[in-house]
Amino acid sequence: MARKRLIIEMGMGVDQHGQEPTIAAARAVRNAIAHNALPGVWEVAGLSHPDEMIVEVQVAVPYPESVRETEVLAVLPFGRKSLKLESGGMVVQGRAIAELGDKNDEMLIAVAAVTVWVETDS
Repeated sequence: MARKRLIIEMGMGVDQHGQEPTIAAARAVRNAIAHNALPGVWEVAGLSHPDEMIVEVQVAVPYPESVRETEVLAVLPFGRKSLKLESGGMVVQGRAIAELGDKNDEMLIAVAAVTVWVETDS
């Protein structure tokens, strides 16, 4: 079977307080898929269930080694999911507020690309 890309969506996510790269990454993925409808999965690609989609997620985020991958992939409701993390995104100096759980004054920004693939006979 051959794989063909059906759609690529991009998103951005921020954790302003708490310095959690997992939160920034999950928000970036959620932002990427927030306004999608994929009728082409059934009407064009002929899949019978959305779990047949192959969903590849790539996220650039500060401190990627600290990302809890299962929490990021849990944002996606369907598909055979995979996640590739890389160092990137942005660290912006904000304001630490102890009551919000800040460890320092960093705000973490992540960017994501979500690619949906389908398997075809050609």
